[in-house]
Amino acid sequence: MDAVPNPNNNSQPPAAWCYSGNQIKRWRTLANVSREALATAANYAPETISSMERGVRMPSSRLLDIADELCGAQGMLSAAKEYVRRERYSARAVDFIEREREATSLWTYEVALVPGLLQTRAYARALIDNRIPPLDEETVEERVAARMERQAILTEPKPPVGLSFVLYEAALRNPLVDEAQLQRLLEVSRLRNVVLQVLPFGQAFSDALMGPMVLVEGQDHERFAFMEGAFASELSAEPGVVSRVTERLSMIRTRALDPDESARFIERMVSQQ
Repeated sequence: MDAVPNPNNNSQPPAAWCYSGNQIKRWRTLANVSREALATAANYAPETISSMERGVRMPSSRLLDIADELCGAQGMLSAAKEYVRRERYSARAVDFIEREREATSLWTYEVALVPGLLQTRAYARALIDNRIPPLDEETVEERVAARMERQAILTEPKPPVGLSFVLYEAALRNPLVDEAQLQRLLEVSRLRNVVLQVLPFGQAFSDALMGPMVLVEGQDHERFAFMEGAFASELSAEPGVVSRVTERLSMIRTRALDPDESARFIERMVSQQ
């Protein structure tokens, strides 16, 4: 891999969003349709239309169809639906998702949330639907569907991908984690290519509280470290970064309960529901 995205650029919106939004604005201006008129026709706030035109928010299929008809674009705007629909991940997650698709192994550690590959649809929707600022309903549905599709990595690749997950106890104690989500964790933990461990509160140490980490290894054996925060993410192949993340993950796995103990830990939580 020749280049790794600069972490400072991970807030850039996808090109398809920017281009489609720009075309909406151009067609609207050409047809002498005000932003307020388009907003009223599409049942959006004018500020939402503005954010879509600037590419900050994904132009929805509904808006593209209504703008196409209102502006007389003769299908030129509606045709963009095929392309913006493919951008179903937040801008800062796109590069990581590409590495995930090519992975031969993944080590994942989560501090506060159940990892996306292990989430139930209800849990995923609860997370995605409660963002600030809020997402429109269509974007929520697209992202939930995309997250569920990512989970094919658990069972479909041949040969299978080696997957290791460590969850800090706090992630399991989150009020959003219900019995169905706990049962999902137990179900996935039984897969031959999956190792699932729990790091109890009593086994935590300072590096385990610093945030989630993922180590991705590709078919060419190159490793990438991914660290995600509330407002910024970093995907790096820099040897020093990868080495530090590998060391931290290895220590966390050592401190965590072994897979059998972890399963029993989760089973006890199920019985307490």
